[in-house]
Amino acid sequence: MSLTRRWPLPGPYDLHRSLGVLRRGPYDPTCRATPGAVWRASRTPQGPVTLHLAQSRTDVTATAWGPGADWALDRLPALLGAEDRPEAFVAHHRLTREAHRRLPGLRLVRTGLVLESLIPAVLEQKVTSDEAYRAWRLLVRRFGEPAPGPAEGRPEGLHVMPDARGWALVPSWEWHRAGVDGKRSATVVRAARVAPRLEEAAAMALPDALARLQRVPGIGPWTAAETVQRSGGEPDAVTVGDLHLPRQVGYALTGRRDADDARMLALLEPYAGQRHRAARLILAAGPRMPRRAPRMYVRDIARL
Repeated sequence: MSLTRRWPLPGPYDLHRSLGVLRRGPYDPTCRATPGAVWRASRTPQGPVTLHLAQSRTDVTATAWGPGADWALDRLPALLGAEDRPEAFVAHHRLTREAHRRLPGLRLVRTGLVLESLIPAVLEQKVTSDEAYRAWRLLVRRFGEPAPGPAEGRPEGLHVMPDARGWALVPSWEWHRAGVDGKRSATVVRAARVAPRLEEAAAMALPDALARLQRVPGIGPWTAAETVQRSGGEPDAVTVGDLHLPRQVGYALTGRRDADDARMLALLEPYAGQRHRAARLILAAGPRMPRRAPRMYVRDIARL
């Protein structure tokens, strides 16, 4: 049995660009993009849910299956960005002004689910994207469950991630097989053990949410910001501690290649309250700095 809800578009809207931050690589088993639609498999407080989100010229139609269908449809507008206020953004550079004009359909989404964004962010700590995406894919498929709803007409292999207890019980050799070192796996287990407390961060003000997440050893400013950007739709949750973001922002706004976190934060200071949105606009439309530094070494710990 399925449930349906429609969300009238508030104006220009880009479903794929807005929800794209929730997708962890092209083969993410919990999120798939198809022409004009997005499929999501989530674990809500009421249980698993599969969402099919289809955009037309006037609305987004959401069809939901599973025990979490009511929960997910109740929060559909927030998920799609209805609580976001892109009109509050004031451009202070020609680049951000042009990007904001060219991307009027970009909205910051709010899932209301902390663990769903936290765990893949932990897996992305200090490794390449490909390594992190592979680990997420393998672990979700191995310890999650097939997404609810009819198998016909949806992407093959759609899965719901494990619940908190499931993450805490992943054996050490399975982390190793997925290429996840002991430091990251221990962080996931610690987070899973206090999951109810962490989930409260979705309803907290930004400083309190960041502080709550960082009480867990192994979760620092980078991981906390990446999490609340998605779970809370926070427009000011700028990411610090990233390998590439400071240089990309610095290069886009000044033409210089040597920006660090302090320099990036100084450049984004005029956007206080909207720094994450400014960074997303810069990455979406700004010039890309040529990478001259050596690429991060890919470590296959599963073979060690």
